[in-house]
Amino acid sequence: MEQSDKPKATKMDTGKGNALKRLKNITCPYTGIRMISGSEMGVIEERLKGCRNVKEKIYLFSKYAKNMQPVEHHVFDRITYFLDSNPEKGIMDFFSCNYPDHLAKLKLEELKVIDSVDTRSTLLSTQTQMDLRRETTNCRNQILGGSNGVFFKRKSFLTSLEGITARNPYEKRVLSDIMNLALFLPTSGSSENAFIIKYSRRDEDEILRRLIMGSVATIEHVKPHSFGGENEISNFLLVSNNGNKYRENVPLSVYIDRHPGIPEYCQTYIEEIMDNIQKGRLRGNEDYPYKIRKTLFEESEGRILLDLSGYGIQEEESTGMMS
Repeated sequence: MEQSDKPKATKMDTGKGNALKRLKNITCPYTGIRMISGSEMGVIEERLKGCRNVKEKIYLFSKYAKNMQPVEHHVFDRITYFLDSNPEKGIMDFFSCNYPDHLAKLKLEELKVIDSVDTRSTLLSTQTQMDLRRETTNCRNQILGGSNGVFFKRKSFLTSLEGITARNPYEKRVLSDIMNLALFLPTSGSSENAFIIKYSRRDEDEILRRLIMGSVATIEHVKPHSFGGENEISNFLLVSNNGNKYRENVPLSVYIDRHPGIPEYCQTYIEEIMDNIQKGRLRGNEDYPYKIRKTLFEESEGRILLDLSGYGIQEEESTGMMS
């Protein structure tokens, strides 16, 4: 991808999505989990400060286990089992015990993705392929030689890919495909191995907060802001922090390939939104279901078509209700 081809974004402002952020118990349209509102997260953090020991902390967070993303939920279950089996130990002992094995597994996960990038690079010209191979070779050295707290950085590799110059339109498409492959590099939200390695040196309160931070509701641009997506509610979804963060700038149609449940989750999401509107909780945005249906249909290349037949407000009527 040529650096000059990257779109220039204007200042991002999600203020017009504040009405969505005030809603509670909404299903994430990307992951299917029940999200935690920002205000609820604030209450949890205050309660965490009042906990006197790890037992009280685990009890507090067990109430929100149903809201955790799959990776976080599994880690929490393992921590709970470990503490039940070893009542004299703490959360940091769990991470210390599991660190070596998960570090090896994480490196294998990373190498598998780098291998897929190299395989795809054979479609490039000799010189461009050499440019890319220098980056992947450097990554392999970092992955295999990572020690003394210095490890391969996913973000640095993605940045290096953006700096590779395509020599023709065909190479641009191939490099775009390669970037999408590289986005499969494990993160703490997608890989239990990455989670355990990343948080092995954090304190227990930070670890516990992280277990549910990925489920906090945020405003997401359906059409990425960096690619011209507008700061309008018609382009906004209420999405979990993990879903928002790890989609990056991947086109929605491509993101669905990785997460095929998205169309179903989006339907659940809009049904809950419609219910909130009919209860008067989204005043002034009665036409939101119609607007977001159009945006999702376009950005998913027709793969998301929301059924609004259960909505008690017709499109013409919803426009007239705008204040």
